[in-house]
Amino acid sequence: MKIIPLSEGSFTVDATKRFVPFDQGRDRMEERPRGSLLVEIQPFALVTSRDILLLDSGLGFPGAGGELQIHKNLQDQGIRPGDVTRVLVSHLHQDHAGGLGMKDPRSGMKIPSFPNALYYINRQELDYGISRDGKSYHAEDFRFLTGGDRLVLLEGSGEIGKGIHYELTGGHCPYHQVFLVEDGGTRAFFGGDVAPQASQMKNRFMANYDYEPKKSMELRQEFVQRGRDGDWTFLYYHDIRTPAAKLPPL
Repeated sequence: MKIIPLSEGSFTVDATKRFVPFDQGRDRMEERPRGSLLVEIQPFALVTSRDILLLDSGLGFPGAGGELQIHKNLQDQGIRPGDVTRVLVSHLHQDHAGGLGMKDPRSGMKIPSFPNALYYINRQELDYGISRDGKSYHAEDFRFLTGGDRLVLLEGSGEIGKGIHYELTGGHCPYHQVFLVEDGGTRAFFGGDVAPQASQMKNRFMANYDYEPKKSMELRQEFVQRGRDGDWTFLYYHDIRTPAAKLPPL
């Protein structure tokens, strides 16, 4: 398995839920609104023996040339958008789902950014996100999928094909899900916003931005134990320093 971080850069986000680019060599946190968080926006591509997987889709912001930043990041790695076979979605907050679709220049309608891929989304998360269109959820980012044949709705926990496991966790939002991908002796774990940064795996950290802070903390502790037992490589969506890593030994 080849693990490819697809960083869209560092951003600050405050109570308005706006993501503002942050240049760590030039910008200063004290100049951002009080309570701002500094996060990386970092989807991942996994190239396995069977698939080219995309794990979450970033903000959907355009790059310097006008194309989607995530398209450019993939193409820089020799992967065309049409090469992606499956898009695995942890949850539908705007910073994870913004790149799922793009505007068709001919019709002006929203179409899938990865035209040959199947999109795997929790059924209840989709309904929840549409019903709560606003700051965290932008329904226009994903509602368009409901009318096509690219959407696969998941429930609970289970397996997609061979070697792709999904698990409903809740915690960060009510219907958050995580993925464990096994291929060629490698186990890659994508915890979305339940396990977003390496530093959060090291202590009993509770975040007030989580739907259930205590549950998220307990899930991280559980995944630390399972990750050590299973020799997982953790993929960190919001870590500004560590894209992917195994847990250090005790």
